[in-house]
Amino acid sequence: MAKAPILTPQAEDFPRWYQDLINKAELADNGPVRGTMVIRPYGYGLWERMQQEMDARIKEAGASNAYFPLFIPQSYLTREAEHVEGFAPELAVVTHGGGKELEEPVVVRPTSETIINEYFSKWVQSYRDLPLLINQWANVVRWEMRPRVFLRTSEFLWQEGHTAHATYEDARDYAARIHRDVYYDFMVNVLGIDVVLGRKTPKERFAGAINTLTLEGMMGDGKALQMGTSHELGQNFAKAFNTSYLSKDGQQELVWQTSWGVSTRMVGGLIMSHGDDNGLRVPPRLAPVQAVVLAIKGDDAVIAKVREIGDVLKAAGVRVQVDDRTDTPFGRRAVDWELKGVPVRIEIGPRDLENGTAMLARRIPGGKEPVRIEELAALLPKVLEEDQALLLRQSRERRESRTSDVATIDEAAEAALAGGWARIPWATLGAEGEAKLAEQAVTVRCLVNEDGSVPAEDDAPGAVAIVARAY
Repeated sequence: MAKAPILTPQAEDFPRWYQDLINKAELADNGPVRGTMVIRPYGYGLWERMQQEMDARIKEAGASNAYFPLFIPQSYLTREAEHVEGFAPELAVVTHGGGKELEEPVVVRPTSETIINEYFSKWVQSYRDLPLLINQWANVVRWEMRPRVFLRTSEFLWQEGHTAHATYEDARDYAARIHRDVYYDFMVNVLGIDVVLGRKTPKERFAGAINTLTLEGMMGDGKALQMGTSHELGQNFAKAFNTSYLSKDGQQELVWQTSWGVSTRMVGGLIMSHGDDNGLRVPPRLAPVQAVVLAIKGDDAVIAKVREIGDVLKAAGVRVQVDDRTDTPFGRRAVDWELKGVPVRIEIGPRDLENGTAMLARRIPGGKEPVRIEELAALLPKVLEEDQALLLRQSRERRESRTSDVATIDEAAEAALAGGWARIPWATLGAEGEAKLAEQAVTVRCLVNEDGSVPAEDDAPGAVAIVARAY
């Protein structure tokens, strides 16, 4: 009788495979309140690496980290009508505290445009105070009716950037810079996901924004996942909070603003982009553990050698972990590391030690080969870069092979429902066609130009709509 697979095969039931992997790889668990999650140490390690890489890029773009309160007076949200209308169904509202009814209900932070503008209006007085570039790492709460761990949870972790500028052009260019130089660079070059840069349609843009830039990734089942967004807010919040400055000409002017964010949803995107039927496959540039050195048996010489190799690899700049838990069967440990997607396993037993070799197992392309122990430190960085490039190439090939150019709305829906993406001229589809697709749970993910660049306006001539089912 065939042994039951550890994970439900993707081809059999992709959502079940996703949940199995999260459980078996010890990434997260469901929280006690519906829609919440407990992120386990290995899953949090992935998020920490994302934070580190993102934080460096955000600071390179000139933004500084700050922190604003979790509780926001409800009256703040009502100042920007479109914003409060967009978030109203998702709000968690506190009406009692300290055993008493509050004079004014407070909202648990769904996003921070309103409270940050309250303080921007105090901090910005003159053109000399601009641009003001702030980022916050925090948790937010948006009550979720159909939760799924990492993808849609009532509480999640994220970064949210908020900026104020003297001109429309400066704000527009900064939103585009974050979109391209921070998010796109990170997702392509670290996550290894071939995301598409695009512009949201008016129907899909952020509540209170005049433009939303998005990054869309194709998951293993052909659905789209919005990986991050960067918004031009225009002067909508500046008007609501009177965020203004004295210009060089001595005139009182409203600021122009942006906001932008990515979240723990990226962990879900990582799983669904790169995972296979054997578990997760973590891009080497992201991996908290790039290589694990396993002792096959509890031989003293073997234990000493795996620890020595661990030290050598660490000195060579590899993020390494030594697994000398020989009281746990080797096969079980190997499967656990495979599930967790560690890029490289280095396996050593008594026979390997006699031969001066180690067995090198590569998680991303698969396969094993013996390698001279003294060659490991020089070989591993090259192997890790090869496997990083392979993940990005596979992601790009999947998107390109499963994207169809179509001429009609029906063809667009058919392609999306069949598990792929469709490209259709926006002039053909339009807002009316977008509404028709929505009836079949198919959405316009973004608008792009024919050459892959981002359109400068909603109705840019020649713009193409990317159509797909989405998470």
